[in-house]
Amino acid sequence: MDGFSDLNLFALVARHRNLAAAARELGVTPPAVSKRLAQLERRLGVRLVNRTTRRLSLTPEGELYLANGSRILDELSELEQLVTRSRGEPAGLLRVNASFGFGRAYIAPAISEFVERFPSMQIQLQLTERPLSLQEEGYDLGIRFGEVPDARINARLLRKNRRIVCASPAYLKQHGKPSVPHDLARHACIVLRENDSAYGTWHFSRGKRAETVKVGGALSSNDGSAVLRWALDGRGIAVRSEWEVAGHIARAELTPLLSEWSLPNADIHAIYLERNRLSAKLRAFVDFLGDFLK
Repeated sequence: MDGFSDLNLFALVARHRNLAAAARELGVTPPAVSKRLAQLERRLGVRLVNRTTRRLSLTPEGELYLANGSRILDELSELEQLVTRSRGEPAGLLRVNASFGFGRAYIAPAISEFVERFPSMQIQLQLTERPLSLQEEGYDLGIRFGEVPDARINARLLRKNRRIVCASPAYLKQHGKPSVPHDLARHACIVLRENDSAYGTWHFSRGKRAETVKVGGALSSNDGSAVLRWALDGRGIAVRSEWEVAGHIARAELTPLLSEWSLPNADIHAIYLERNRLSAKLRAFVDFLGDFLK
């Protein structure tokens, strides 16, 4: 068997820790992956993984093979990038992670235009509720909102994006407008349950002044699209990103509230690992995203 092919297979299995998931990504059956993995272990004369009915764990030999094999794969990728860069067109595979809402609305259409322009590119887009680790899950690029928490991660600002408190004109006609953040405590607020943020706690700032408000209401969801739908239906006050509500505000379907107050930063970044910093295909895609999202 091809040694590089073996390395790619093992790296994929190690990332998923599950034969079925690795098989789905490769487009083959789990028994086919299991057979190739067994052949690799026989060729090397060591056991690389401990198998259970649900997940796999790496043996010490498997950890060693993965660590050094990943370095070799990275070097091969860099070599290919040097060669393809000379022809002036990006080529190869990129794995991208983004959130469901923004990924569907913006990243998927951007990818469609990108691969039309650069037909030698392949892109796998994984949409998730929570951000995935680029390092642990093997992604080349992540789309993230707000501050970039890890200084070891490279980030490029793609688009400025505010969080906006808003409600429908019908709701405000019936219940009135809040004048200050603490007025929200007596309103029906539609709460988004996401990530590990404190449920129903909204943080406001105005200059050096900060206010934290515990809000509540009859409706909450882990899906931003549902929260927006309910706000449009007049069910309460919501906090949504500018990219999502700008059109509704322009059409007077939603009214922005407490505009003199700011909510936590929600700017949109592309993040990637240091080892991918000089990747021609990654740089081309990030440049394209920056132009597409202006």
